[in-house]
Amino acid sequence: MSVNSDTPDLSEPGGSTKEKPAAAPITTETATAAPARRQGGFGALLVRLHFYAGVLVAPFLLVAAVTGLLYTFTPQLDSFVYGKELHVSHAGGSVRPLSEQVAAARAEHPTGTLTAVRPGSGDDTTQVDFALPQLGEKAHTVYVDPYTGKVRGQLTTWYADTPVKTWLDAFHRNLHLGTIGRYYSEIAASWLWVLVLGGLILWWRRQRGNRSARRLLLPERGTKKGVRRTRNWHAVTGVWLAIGLLGLSATGLTWSRYAGANFGEALDSLRSGTPGVSTTLTEAKGSAAAKSADPSEIDGVLKAARGDGLSGTVEIAVPADGTTAWTVTQTRNLWPVGRDSVAVDSSTDTVVDRVNFADWPVLAKLTRWGINAHMGTLFGIFNQIALALLAIGLIFIILWGYRMWWQRRPTRADRRALLGTPPARGAWRGLSSRTVAIGIVVVAAVGWVIPLFGIPLAIFLVVDLAVGANRRRRTPTSSEAATTSGS
Repeated sequence: MSVNSDTPDLSEPGGSTKEKPAAAPITTETATAAPARRQGGFGALLVRLHFYAGVLVAPFLLVAAVTGLLYTFTPQLDSFVYGKELHVSHAGGSVRPLSEQVAAARAEHPTGTLTAVRPGSGDDTTQVDFALPQLGEKAHTVYVDPYTGKVRGQLTTWYADTPVKTWLDAFHRNLHLGTIGRYYSEIAASWLWVLVLGGLILWWRRQRGNRSARRLLLPERGTKKGVRRTRNWHAVTGVWLAIGLLGLSATGLTWSRYAGANFGEALDSLRSGTPGVSTTLTEAKGSAAAKSADPSEIDGVLKAARGDGLSGTVEIAVPADGTTAWTVTQTRNLWPVGRDSVAVDSSTDTVVDRVNFADWPVLAKLTRWGINAHMGTLFGIFNQIALALLAIGLIFIILWGYRMWWQRRPTRADRRALLGTPPARGAWRGLSSRTVAIGIVVVAAVGWVIPLFGIPLAIFLVVDLAVGANRRRRTPTSSEAATTSGS
């Protein structure tokens, strides 16, 4: 995410400001014979896009990196803050019947609708969810010691996440600003891949004529302090982190508001959405519709699921009435991911439908793996460390980018400016008509699929064109200047 231009480097801050000999008068012949050198074509256009995208979008990326870094180690934070609720100190021995544990949770929490149960094993407690209308998507979760049947506490959770994890997750997704806040994270994900790919291309082009693995992957030795050294660190770090950052961008977009909706529609049209078991009981009696599920049947449901091969940690979804099957789903997010699911008829304790993770469509599997990797659960602590390094690296890339912008500012007494000058506009004029036409179609298509890439880009273009037109209107032409000087 560079925020520098690719124009020749300016003098370093604090450089010499001695008065230079007066230049010879510029005649018409001189001006004609030696026009100002101007970089054109694709490279100049990419520099300008990379520069302005870096300046304007980098704040969103910086916030996403910082909040993502805070979220990375929530499993350890959960264990520290909620150790009493989540874990037991005397793991081992015989486990109490699950129905008995649910009954203990109900005694502790007499109100609400029983919706889900996650049986505890090892040193993990059993989690029993109760939904209440005023909680919306959240639930009250009661934590039960699976070996003694005693309640160890209760928390307000969001899809099994603790309050701290829920708070940090919302902070990363929307800064606790609701729908408006989600725009920030989607803008960051929508532009991250553009900045990464653009930066890679610019770095590759800059090394033309002397490309080597060392020059591309390692900072240049002996570089003097200043913009060149900063750019080296900025670019090389970006190269090393490129694959990870592209992965974060892609996975972040899959559950964003607008691009994520388009992605979901695309998966459905390709029949690659996440499959689910059928929970409809065709032979259920009509009177069962008025009868709520009996929690005491959960033991038979779990036994049937285990007998059908569902091992490891699972979540049991409790049906609303007797016409719907219970659902038991594996919840293993660590590689290899376990997401097999079965539907169980509690009246006969038989499995009536099953979906194996191995049978998921390829795109659905990739989506699941990508989400797990983005959340730091796919490879355990190694995944968390990798995410932390990506977040820290992205923070440094952004800061180096802004530092380049600062370092490129003119510092001479007659040219002093607060910030570095942007790349010159009009680079698209150096492209062929065919290239421009294809580019417009491609950008429009990408902008349609990823709206928070397309809309900011359109706004930037409109503003840039308006500023350019205003400056041209205020700048006198050469003939006007000659007339003014001759009068």
